[in-house]
Amino acid sequence: MLAMFSFFKTKPLLKELIPSGFVDIHSHILYGIDDGAKTIDDTRNLIDSMKSLGFSKAITTPHTTPLVWDNSKEEILDKFTETVTALPEETTSIQLGVASEYLMDESFLRRLNEESLLTLKDKYVLVEMSYINPPIQLFDILFELRTQGYEVILAHPERYNFYHSDMAMYKKLKKAGCHFQLNLLSVTGYYGDHVLKAADILLRENLFDFVGSDIHHSRHIESFETKVRVKDLEILEACIAKNQFFL
Repeated sequence: MLAMFSFFKTKPLLKELIPSGFVDIHSHILYGIDDGAKTIDDTRNLIDSMKSLGFSKAITTPHTTPLVWDNSKEEILDKFTETVTALPEETTSIQLGVASEYLMDESFLRRLNEESLLTLKDKYVLVEMSYINPPIQLFDILFELRTQGYEVILAHPERYNFYHSDMAMYKKLKKAGCHFQLNLLSVTGYYGDHVLKAADILLRENLFDFVGSDIHHSRHIESFETKVRVKDLEILEACIAKNQFFL
């Protein structure tokens, strides 16, 4: 009887799965630095909304993307200090951290050898790939990161369409030392059914290690009011709980 009830039970809204004290490790809420918040009011509103959803800590991760948002470590830290100074009330009501989301491309190895990276915690670094294709030197980059002592967290692997029909590649990335970070909105179908399906498969394969909001703007906040569509909620909730590591 219980199994039958669970089968027919309505899926929860995404916001209902966010525990009190949630730690977010991926967001774009610093204003005027990438494709996230545009103004200081945007930043204020996003922080307030994240707090209302149950976030207790948010690590903001501006893009470091050559030729697009080629933010230096110093520029990111300066913007973070500027934000904390300008929004003292908001940035004390929620613990704010700062790192970067680094694009792995042909220039990344040079950056890696020239400067220390802005990390989420200790040497845990958030990286991403182009949505068009993976870098030619992908496994050389991952090897060098690991050689230098970094723990690699690959942002939103479910969104890389070129891997959707190649589960073996996901497992190869895990074997190369990648931790996988799921975008929470992926489980609602926000990015499309193909991304939802990939997220569902990767969850059922227990390949995700952490989650992130990847919040850029108010539409992302509003989408936390959407129902979760993946099948295994227990695995998803366990993955969300692992973010406490970054507290």
